[in-house]
Amino acid sequence: MEKDRLITPSYCCILAANFLLYLGFWLLTPVLPFYLAENFQASNAMIGFVLCCYTISSLCIRPFSGYLLDAFARKPLYLFSYIIFTLIFGGYMVAGFLTLFILLRIVHGVSFGMVTVGGNTIVIDIMPSSRRGEGLGYYGLTNNLAMSIGPMIGLFMHGHGVSYDTIFIYSLGSGILGFLCACCVKTPYKPPIRREPISLDRFILLKGMPAGFSLLLLSIPYGMTSNYVAMYAQQIGINVEMGFFFTLMAIGMAISRLFSGRLVDKGMVTQVIIAGLYLVCLCYFLLTSCGWFIEWNHDLTVWLFFAIALLLGIGFGTMFPAYNTLFVNLAPNNQRGTATSTYLTSWDVGLGIGMLMGGYIAEIASFRMAYLAGAFLTVISLFYFRYKAGPHFLRNKLR
Repeated sequence: MEKDRLITPSYCCILAANFLLYLGFWLLTPVLPFYLAENFQASNAMIGFVLCCYTISSLCIRPFSGYLLDAFARKPLYLFSYIIFTLIFGGYMVAGFLTLFILLRIVHGVSFGMVTVGGNTIVIDIMPSSRRGEGLGYYGLTNNLAMSIGPMIGLFMHGHGVSYDTIFIYSLGSGILGFLCACCVKTPYKPPIRREPISLDRFILLKGMPAGFSLLLLSIPYGMTSNYVAMYAQQIGINVEMGFFFTLMAIGMAISRLFSGRLVDKGMVTQVIIAGLYLVCLCYFLLTSCGWFIEWNHDLTVWLFFAIALLLGIGFGTMFPAYNTLFVNLAPNNQRGTATSTYLTSWDVGLGIGMLMGGYIAEIASFRMAYLAGAFLTVISLFYFRYKAGPHFLRNKLR
């Protein structure tokens, strides 16, 4: 039926805009620790702090962005935050000292917090509710494709002596193209709504807090992985092209998107999340073990290392559309922005903790110990979701 049609010009445009947004982001993510160490002689702890500033600032704006997107026209806010996010890439090229770089990083995080909530909310608005899990799966797949291509290109250029300014220019160009695609998205008319009294539930979806805590614990080791896995591999003696790790992780996410969204649309939200949690738990204990296995057999450890990347991608890719749908299904339609904001805020809190914790543990011990701590957090997340957050969702879901 026409009303259940998922693939429309606007949906394609927002997929392209999201892909190009994250491509610019992922080009820099694995390169920035090296940039900070080489250009500003930053220690591991300082690198963790600088990277964490981005996530903390993104986190601070998330609840307010959800409220603004629910209360006002969504597309103008989305486009404004998108262009600010893009322009900051150019600002990095003129940041001659660390304090200025940190300030730009904070502004970048604020714009990222707004644009990602805006994109997630708009894509829900323009897709049929009967295909929400599938639609969110494809939307998330654009992140995964960017995650596959971006780090590979960024690390390849860095490894072959390309200047950091050139990498920044690539990110800037990606953002500009994405902004043009975002301008082409046609959003449905949103009638004026009565402004409700300001309350905590207008900024944070209180019914989503149990699931948010589980997601937060899960994102801590993910934050370590996205920012430090190249340094971890270097530390334990895996000297290979690290862009392939992110490529395999993204391939795993893409594979999982082909079936996880449809399972979610069939009502298997909690089952999909629990299955993904089991797989991710196993992967992080294996990733930690690579630090010991390499002393026994180097070649086998390299193969295991890349197999872990693929399985991590499958695990996280299975859970992402399910978690997103879970939050949306706990909220009334006029709080979609708040629901999306709470989902992304929970994720960002964990990412920030992961970046900071990973840098500090590596400073006093090693990255191997940081990943071991992350592995135990995934176990806590699994048990908490299985016995607390999952049953809470089943009792309180609205659809």
